[in-house]
Amino acid sequence: MNRFDVAIVGAGMAGASLAAEIAPSKSVLLLEAEEFPGYHSTGRSAAFWSETYGGPAIQPLTTASYQFLSTPPAEFSERGFLTPRGALHIGTAECHSIAEDMQADFAASSVALEKLSANHIERHLTGRRDGWDLALWEPDCCDIDVAALHQAYLGAARRLGCEIQCRAPVRALAFVDGCWSIKTAAGQFEAEMVVNAAGAWADMIAELAGIRRLDIQPYRRTVVQIEIAPAAPADLPLVVGLDGSFYFKPDAGGRLWVSPHDEIATPPCDAAPEELEVATALDRFEQVVDWKIKRIERKWAGLRSFAPDRRPVIGRDPRNEQFFWLAGQGGFGIQTAPAVAKLAAAQITGEERLRAIDPAPYSPDRFG
Repeated sequence: MNRFDVAIVGAGMAGASLAAEIAPSKSVLLLEAEEFPGYHSTGRSAAFWSETYGGPAIQPLTTASYQFLSTPPAEFSERGFLTPRGALHIGTAECHSIAEDMQADFAASSVALEKLSANHIERHLTGRRDGWDLALWEPDCCDIDVAALHQAYLGAARRLGCEIQCRAPVRALAFVDGCWSIKTAAGQFEAEMVVNAAGAWADMIAELAGIRRLDIQPYRRTVVQIEIAPAAPADLPLVVGLDGSFYFKPDAGGRLWVSPHDEIATPPCDAAPEELEVATALDRFEQVVDWKIKRIERKWAGLRSFAPDRRPVIGRDPRNEQFFWLAGQGGFGIQTAPAVAKLAAAQITGEERLRAIDPAPYSPDRFG
């Protein structure tokens, strides 16, 4: 009963989505270190679906995920997970070259990006301060219901026979006679393959398995929920700094989520917001608009993990093909989850699932 075809370490969005994809043809164990799945990055995401987010290397995965997110199979969910929002990428005259580069990056793709006049910017964002007259409009940007998507993947995995073990941090991994022996706080298991979907802890899991680290670096990202006066309009788009220094987006009840778009290198941990980043978020927000901040309602931080080239790592390790990497999803792991899960599942099961995506740019082979 404790032997499986595949053991997935990490039950966040990456691990849960892969479990749901491979459970029809494999016996799957999903191991989660925390009391419940999604405690870290997945549960703290201010996720949106944006084809420009992550750059041209990520866009194919984002675009390929849209159909599933907007119109999932009926047996997976009765409704979609996307709500139209639109994104306004805004800056001052100093950001002119950034805007040109951004348009050039996606010129050959299907991504819609429109340069706006000052009058058209006003239609999307009233109350902006002087000088913020350069903007690109991304009409297809959507909000993602992260919690519903994650629960749907976990539910699908369970229905297909996946065993989910929480409070089961991995203590030791040993590959003996073609099989992994996995010691956890919840007991000992065996599996033919181990999938490393441990997020910020991915390199630590690799070291336990005797696999070379890939220098997957976690970074802290801060988000602050504020109440403003007057309340934020319901149709306010996601507003992103062209220079990457901030974003803000509406939440229920006229609230706003504001972030300084920070990336603070940190060891894997239960991330908490620092007051400096909170103050920076509010300061940058007030430089863009003249809206009054009534109060800070809550603040939090999450971890985003990147490989050195900032592309996800998806594939079998070249030194041990029974160790599979599913790591380095950065801040775009939610919006790319359907495509990434299908790409990984195709390599694990040998079934053709996503012909439109070339797996080579994301393979761990690229690190030598």
